[in-house]
Parts: sequence; C-alpha cells; structure tokens
Amino acid sequence: MTIRPRISGPSNTERSLSDTPGARDIIEIKGRRLTKHGGRNRVVMVMFFFFAFYAIIGGRLMYLGIQDTQAARVATTDRILASRPDIVDRNGEVLATDIKTASLFAEPKRIADADEATELLTSLLPNLNFEATLRKLKSDAGFVWLRRELTPRQQSEILAAGIPGIGFRTEKRRFYPGGPTASHIVGLVNVDNQGIAGLEKYIDDQGLAELQATGLAVETDLEPFRLSVDLRVQHIVRDELQQAMNKYHAIAAGAVVLNARTGEVVAMSSVPDFDPNTPAGALDKNNLNRMSGGVYEMGSTFKAFTTAMALDSGKVDLNSIFDASRPIRIAGHTISDFHGKHRKLSVPEIFIYSSNIGTAKMADTVGTENHREFLKRVGLLTRLHTELPEVARPTEPATWKKLNSITISFGHGVATTPLQTAVAAAALLNGGRLIQPTFLPRTEREAALSSVQVISEKTSIAMRYLFRLNVEKGSGRRAGVPGYFVGGKTGTAEKVVNGRYSSSKRFNAFLSGFPIHDPQYVVLVILDEPKPEKDGAGATAGSNAAPTVANIIRRSASLLGVKPEFGHESDALLVSYR
Repeated sequence: MTIRPRISGPSNTERSLSDTPGARDIIEIKGRRLTKHGGRNRVVMVMFFFFAFYAIIGGRLMYLGIQDTQAARVATTDRILASRPDIVDRNGEVLATDIKTASLFAEPKRIADADEATELLTSLLPNLNFEATLRKLKSDAGFVWLRRELTPRQQSEILAAGIPGIGFRTEKRRFYPGGPTASHIVGLVNVDNQGIAGLEKYIDDQGLAELQATGLAVETDLEPFRLSVDLRVQHIVRDELQQAMNKYHAIAAGAVVLNARTGEVVAMSSVPDFDPNTPAGALDKNNLNRMSGGVYEMGSTFKAFTTAMALDSGKVDLNSIFDASRPIRIAGHTISDFHGKHRKLSVPEIFIYSSNIGTAKMADTVGTENHREFLKRVGLLTRLHTELPEVARPTEPATWKKLNSITISFGHGVATTPLQTAVAAAALLNGGRLIQPTFLPRTEREAALSSVQVISEKTSIAMRYLFRLNVEKGSGRRAGVPGYFVGGKTGTAEKVVNGRYSSSKRFNAFLSGFPIHDPQYVVLVILDEPKPEKDGAGATAGSNAAPTVANIIRRSASLLGVKPEFGHESDALLVSYR
C-alpha cells in the first residue's frame, strides 16, 4: 500500500524508489519518513482505540440501563414499604400506627396451570372471586395483585400449597388501636397507605406524599404526629353521644370540646361513625362528620350572637327593655314565641326565656347590614380554616332583607357547621378574641398572636353573665354540674323537609362554657331528630342536649384540669359588667 500525500515537486530519485518492486517503501512528508508497514500499524491502532472507546460507552449505557431498572424496582418496593408517622394524642397515646402485612401477587407468565392455581387459591381464600382471579392468571401481564393484606395464617397456608408463579410482598398497613373512637379526626388511608381523609390526608399534604414517592419515608426518621386531642375525653364524648342517641331515639349526634383560650380541639365526635380499620363504612352517607362537614340551622343558639351584637353595638345594654307582648308580622310571616310571656322583657329575660320576638327587635335595632357584618366578623359566614379537609361552607341568603335579618336573629335562614358555632361562641366568652380552631397543640401565647378581637371585653363579661343565668334560671337548667359553674344557651330548630319547616323534626343543640366566670372550655352538643325520652316528656334541647352536655362535663372536667369550686359567681359577673 502506497500513501501518496499531496506534495508538490517530487524528485526523480523518490519517484524511482517508490516504484522499485521489493524495495523498502519510504515516504518523506515535510522532512519526516514513514515506512509502509509502520503506517499500516498506526491505522490498526487508531481503529482499535475507536472500537474500544465505543465499546466502553455501550457497556456503560447497558450498565446504567440495568441500574435504572433496579432503581425503579427499589423505588416501587420503597413506595410499598413507605412508612407513615404514628399519630398520637396530646398525652402520647397512639391513635394510628403502621404494621407489616403480606400481600399476594402473581406472575401469570410463570403459571403453568391457571385453572388449578385458581382452584387452590379460592379454596384457601373463599372471598377471592374465582372468575376474576382466573382471568388475571390467564393474562399476559407480568405482575398482578390478587389480595392485599393477608393474615399470617392465610400466608402460611398459601405457602404450604406451593403454587408456582405466586408470591408475597411485605406492605405497610395502617392500624388504629382505638377503632372508631376518633375516626372523623384521624381519618384513614387507602390500600397503598396514602391518606385520604382527616388528619391522615393533612399529613400527606404537608409533604409526606413527596417523601413516600422519593423513598425517603423511612420509619426511623419520622417523628410521631401529635394532636391536641385528649383520647380520654374523646372516649367520654363519643360514649355520651351514643347513649344520648339511644336514649332520645335520635338519628345522629355530635359534640366538640374546645379550649376557649387556645382554640385547641380537645375532643370532637359525630355518631354514627366508622372504624378506619374497616374503611368501607366511611363511604356511608349516614357516617358523615356532622361537626365540621355538615351545615345546619343552629336554632336559638344564634340568639347568643344576636344578643352579643346588640350589646356590642352600644345601642343596647342589659337594662334595655323590648316589647314582646305581641307577635311580629312582616312580609306575610308571623314571628311569635314558643312559650311567650306576652309582656315587655329585659335583655336577660329575652335570653333566658329564648324570646324570638325580643331577639328579633334587638337585631332590628342594629340593622340588617350591621347584622350581616357582625356574623361575618365572628366567623359564622365564611368557611372555617383548620387542618381537617372535611369542612363545609356556611350558607346564607343571597340578599339580606329585613325579614332575613329577623329570622336569622333566632337561628333560621343561615346554616353553619357546629364546630364553627363553638369557635364563635368561644369568642363571646373568652374576652372577645376569635381564635381559629386547631387539632394540633397550641399555647395561649401562640393563640394570642393569631387571634382577632371581635367584641369588647365588656360585652364578653355580659355574655358570661347571661350564659350562667340561663343555666341557673332559664332553659339550660339541666346542663348544670355542681362546682363547675356551667353557662349555656339552648337551641331547638325545626328542620326543613320538602322546602318547609317541619314541627315534628328538630335539630337540637346546647352551647355551653365552663367555668363561666373564667371560661376555659366550650362544649357544644347537637342531636338530630331527637324524640321524647318517654311519653309526656319534652323533646326540646333543654330536655336532651343540655343534660348530655352536663354528663360530658361531669366526666371530663377533672381530666381537663378544671377543679370544682363551690360558691356563687353570678353577682360578681353582673357587678363587673356594670
């Protein structure tokens, strides 16, 4: 092989040397000489290095491809084994935790006889659908789930059967030691251990879902998620609600115990409820979380807000008198009292006798626009902000007219959640500060920084007096608990059925605070469609919701650190107001 570089002017000697057969080929290029065989070796070496270079690149790409596949498998396994933090109450009692379970899968391509395998599996797992399982095992899929969360015994029996192409994967399953005790607060997870309701969903939304997706949700790195809930009080509340449902033949009941100084929810329950360990019950519409996920006309409990509004406006005081001797007729409607006194009433009398007429006239004194502004100010017309995802939005008239203001003054025409009713009531009693509720621990200092002053301290003192007076002499007598100075307001609302108010179906509530001279806690109980306890007995809130509040306070006050006192506080409250 002769390499002929482009060199101008070759000499005759070089040309003749190049053309001589058998001679050693020597080529000079710009003063350098190359042998014929040396040039060939150089070309071979260059080609070798090129081949080696590309072989290394190809091998690296294959290696990375294998690594990516393995990483994907590891990521999938990590996702399945991803941990969730324990959820604990304020005292460290476990409300939710992870446990390991085995789940059954199949690789259809490795199954020799799908019919035989299906028969064996369905004999060991009777609830396994034969047709669906057979269809999966005859498919061309590389992987199919057959049954999640097996018991150890089921796993052992399937292993003993020795079915080729069948295997198990260890998964994390969420376990709730208390069952339904705090189900509406804690919530639940789906089969992939992802939060879908309650605080479980809230935890995911705070970043846990991203940690799980990246494989960083490692059990040892997750601190317990502590709630403000006291499991002991939560148990008492749920137990009393179940008893009240049975005793008063109600279709549902609910209650909340709220720290009036911090906004912490210490207990909240709505029955019927569900067991998150068997989550199918969560889909039943009757198991709705009525305390935050449902809106209701709260009846005469709204008279507390109307009274506070009137007092805070400066146009009304405790000595003001309103004529309640005759019904109010407006726009074709008649407003009357359930048990009317048919005379002029003072503000305390309007409150303890729960006069619709007197309350409506107080609202009229303030005016329609100011009425709506006040309810919005105390948080009754806007969606509540808290950690629970299940929070309903209140409803109100599109346009407020005088008739709307009159009916809303005694609790008809606006629907709110019971939880936000309790939150607004706390503002009436704690000195006038509206504090958004939380299911997480919060100090009084932290609450003070985020609170909003919505009424004056003077108005708050007056409301404490009226709440206590109502338990001493009014419709809330059966809510009294010796030593704890309970104050409160009853609410009995007729339910709307087919667009009209029904006199036979009620929604009852009792809104309370204790100890009322220095309120620490607000307790609200609701009963949906309660019936008389026995023939001849009443079915109003004073007959059923009020004693239920008393039972909750009697059993839980000491656990909440409230010490009983024995004395009379009403006079001091009234003097302070004046």
